[in-house]
Amino acid sequence: MEIRAESTPNPNAIKFTSVNALFENRISAKKGEDIDHPLASKIIKLEGVDNVFGFGDFLTVNKVSDVSWEDLLPKVEAIFKNYQG
Repeated sequence: MEIRAESTPNPNAIKFTSVNALFENRISAKKGEDIDHPLASKIIKLEGVDNVFGFGDFLTVNKVSDVSWEDLLPKVEAIFKNYQG
């Protein structure tokens, strides 16, 4: 899946935008919560992810402050790459 990662005013958040719709309804989950969407469910389970929020063609991923994007970003991008939604 082709995505574009964009920084946000929050240094702990990155917005991922897809050329295709990802979600029919708004999704939001914090670490430890179950979410009924295969893409968001895989991302929220990554070590270092604090919460996710998505709607339509985007998903914003928030990380915990002591994890670097340098470590986390490749893992998130790999999930998007392999997603067959």
